[in-house]
Amino acid sequence: MAHQEVYLHFFTYQSHKFWAFTQMQRAHKPLQQVQGLQFYRMLGTGAGAGFSLRPDFSTYALLSVWDHEDDKNQFFKNHPLGLHFFERSQKQVAYHLHPIHTHGHWSGQQPFEAQKPLGDKPIGVITRATLRKSRLIDFWRHVPQASEAIKNAAGVRFFKGIGEWPFVQQATFSVWDDKEAIHTFAYKQKAHADIVRKTKQRKWYKEDMFNRFEVLSTTHTS
Repeated sequence: MAHQEVYLHFFTYQSHKFWAFTQMQRAHKPLQQVQGLQFYRMLGTGAGAGFSLRPDFSTYALLSVWDHEDDKNQFFKNHPLGLHFFERSQKQVAYHLHPIHTHGHWSGQQPFEAQKPLGDKPIGVITRATLRKSRLIDFWRHVPQASEAIKNAAGVRFFKGIGEWPFVQQATFSVWDDKEAIHTFAYKQKAHADIVRKTKQRKWYKEDMFNRFEVLSTTHTS
């Protein structure tokens, strides 16, 4: 079983929003050359609660999978791009994630390897999908229903819409008290259960992925 250190960083910008926006493309070349970085995705975020057609141009995310913790530390302490992420953002939130369940693929890849649960941790969930172009309008018509469902869910601590490409490649990240809260929301919350049913019936997704993690730590800096 390969060792992995998984992180999801959110960076909030005030005076460097244009620079942050350009990194959605410009960061790829330097990131591809970073030692110990197994997998990464530069991600935009949705406005407001997150599930929105309107992007949040002040907040961007970096999902990263590392060989070792030291590789991640070296990148943010010594690499020019890693330093810029922190120096140019006003606020940062880092989630250290321990994969415990994964299903599906991300652009044909399976970046996370499920590990043995450690227990007694909050649970993070990343869902990701590539939408069928012929189903875009139908899917986005139901987004307000999904947003309202998770906003009112018991046991949810945080949720945010994230994505690689607007409208087409969408993902969500949420943090829950425990697995029971997720199960109740997924299968007993009527609005969400209805969305799940329509997802299968209407074949909204060309590719999808569901990942569950234990949240080892959440670090806020500014």
